[in-house]
Amino acid sequence: MKILVLNGPNINMLGVREPEIYGGSSYKDLIQMVTDHAVTRGVLVEFYQSNHEGDLVDAIQRAYFDNVDGIVFNPAAYTHTSIAILDAVKATSIPVIEVHISNVAEREEFRQISYIRQVAKATICGKGFRGYTEAIDILIEGITSKQWK
Repeated sequence: MKILVLNGPNINMLGVREPEIYGGSSYKDLIQMVTDHAVTRGVLVEFYQSNHEGDLVDAIQRAYFDNVDGIVFNPAAYTHTSIAILDAVKATSIPVIEVHISNVAEREEFRQISYIRQVAKATICGKGFRGYTEAIDILIEGITSKQWK
């Protein structure tokens, strides 16, 4: 099983950006934690991060042609603004789990809007990096049980 871990704008700045909200661990730490978890679950994970909306759309489309089984996706700020990303996920029909490090429900009003949630199989918020490993587990369960395919 192959899972793409896709991250949007500013996620590469983890550990620097607002540590009171996102914690002190780096993007590299996130990759290591998710990779270690994936190994224990016997799945292959690939990572991609971009600060550019079109790059994220391209990554979703590439995932389709590369036969990726599922996507763990933190669209970051594009969660609240990007219909293009929503449309890319709809076009590919790849199961997506939406992840947010912080609890967006307790943040600014504009963060209450999530376009991607319309097509996500689940949404995980406020669990820090653990949300990514939980998303992998949800994908594995949904895919192996053929719940989504």
